Amino acid sequence: MNKIKVLVVEDEPVVMMMTVSVVEDAGFEALGAENADAAIAILESVDGIRIVMTDIDMAGSMNGLQLAAIVRKRWPLIKIVVVSGKQHPAANELPTGGVFVAKPYNPRTMADMLMRMSE
Repeated sequence: MNKIKVLVVEDEPVVMMMTVSVVEDAGFEALGAENADAAIAILESVDGIRIVMTDIDMAGSMNGLQLAAIVRKRWPLIKIVVVSGKQHPAANELPTGGVFVAKPYNPRTMADMLMRMSE
């Protein structure tokens, strides 16, 4: 059985490693992108990504909220998790069906949420 693919978009290498570890420990296949442009390239070239987990604040041409809006428009079936340790977006700033999680988050809580989202 193929593992469900989760794309982690995070520009801080240590946070990326930790998040990938949480995703993999929960039984998913983790793919990593260091910014929104890299994430879009992965989404365009890799089939079967079911969840995108993106930080809001990152370098590059767009932030995580802008990326989430593009993902919702181009890949409407992908679930979206937006994370940040600096911002707390209002519900209307998130894409439809998107979920916000504040950093630092509990790895077990995040794993449980990803499991529910993948059902």
